[in-house]
Parts: sequence; structure tokens; C-alpha cells
Amino acid sequence: MPTFAGTRPNRTAERLLNDRHPLSLSVLLHLVPGALIVAVYLLIGKPLADGVGYPAFLGWAIALCLILIPVLSGLLWLGHTRNGRVSLRGVLHYTDGPLPRGKLVAMIIPLIVWMTLLSFALAPANTYFKTFFTWLPYAGTSDSGNNSYLDGYPHSIMLTTMLICLPLTGIALPLIEELYFRGFLLPRIAHLGRWAPVVNTVLFSLYHFWSPWAFLSRVVFLFPGYWSAWRHKDIRLSIGMHVGVTSILAIFGTLGLALSII
Repeated sequence: MPTFAGTRPNRTAERLLNDRHPLSLSVLLHLVPGALIVAVYLLIGKPLADGVGYPAFLGWAIALCLILIPVLSGLLWLGHTRNGRVSLRGVLHYTDGPLPRGKLVAMIIPLIVWMTLLSFALAPANTYFKTFFTWLPYAGTSDSGNNSYLDGYPHSIMLTTMLICLPLTGIALPLIEELYFRGFLLPRIAHLGRWAPVVNTVLFSLYHFWSPWAFLSRVVFLFPGYWSAWRHKDIRLSIGMHVGVTSILAIFGTLGLALSII
């Protein structure tokens, strides 16, 4: 059980910081942020992007920031409640870094290659499944792995959008996702045993309500990294894979657009 700095622990914080989450609570904590991201995109992100004449991709970046930054703030609040100061000690697990640096790098590189190759290889499957979701009001605005969401805009606006979003969707936001989903949520369903990384991967893939057609492909290319983080109790594995791939794709996509290659 967690310890608290104050004499009257916050009941909500106490429940969230418990090292064992009921499956029902874990499902809610996995999926609610995704539902909020879609709602914020439709109510705020899209109107803002449309208002300044920028692609929907910027609207999604805005929505992700408006939800994931408060999620990170919530983790810090839990840390302050537990420790009496701003700290993530006791909030995040799998952060002790048991793997030696050399072994860590040797494991992350294949995970990056796996996730990158599989994400492209499974793109046709995503296109096929997308035909079942054309009824969604944002079906044409949330593709990943290509620049179709930028088509129809002047080159300068497309490039500016990519430059703005690169540090956000390429680095900062995937990092927050890993801290929350793998550092906070995954360890608290460890009582599920070998099913824990399976459940975490499936729920994280479902959390992406803005691109449900990519659910199956996400499960396939994400599971090895998340299983490895669970197996070795080292969140650096999933961070290295996830942030590594998103940052590489964002950097090369921006460079390709700047050089008019794509």
C-alpha cells in the first residue's frame, strides 16, 4: 500500500496509487483519455485548425496536448499527494532501469525495426478496415504513416504544421503515453500474470479512438515492446521503441516534405 505525506490521504489518490487496480478501473483509465481526445478534437482542435487554415493534423496535435498534458499533471499530483513534493516516485514503476545500457540498446533497436516495418507492412490492412469506419466524422483526418492528412494545403503550411507537431507528436506526447500506460497502468494489472501485457496492449490500441481501423496492426507491432517492458520491468524498452519510431518518422517526414521528396 502507498504511504502518504498528509494525515488524511485523498481517497481518489489512494485508490489510484494502489499497486493493484481492478480490471474495470484499469479499462476506464486506459480508454477515457482516448474518448476525451476525440471529443476535444471535434469541439476545439478541428475548429481551431480550420479557423487558421491549417490541416486537421494540427487539430489532433492540439487535442492530444489538451488531454495528455493534464494526464501528466495528474501523475505529478499523485506524486505530490504521496510524497509531499512534486515527484513520480511510487507513482511510476518499471523505472529502476535493471537492464545494462548495452543490453538495453541491443533490445531497443530490433523493436524499432519491428515496429517500423510492421507499421508499413500492415498499412494495406488498415486501408481495408477503414472502409468500415467511413461513417466517423473524422475518418479522413487521422491517418498515420503518410502525409495524406496534409494534402490540399500550400507547401509552406504543410511544412509549418510538421515542424510544429514534430516535437509534440514525435517526442513529447508518445513519451507521456509511455509514462502513463506502461509506467503507471501496466504494473497495476501485474496480478493478471502473463495476460497483463496483452490486456495493456489491447486497451492501448483501443484507446486510439481516432483511428480504430488500425487496431489490429497496433496490437501486432506494439506487443513485443510492451511485453519486453513487462518481462524485464524496464519502461525504457517501451519508451525507446515508441518514441524512437515516432520521432524517426516525424523527422524523416518533415525532411522529406522540406526537400519536396514527399
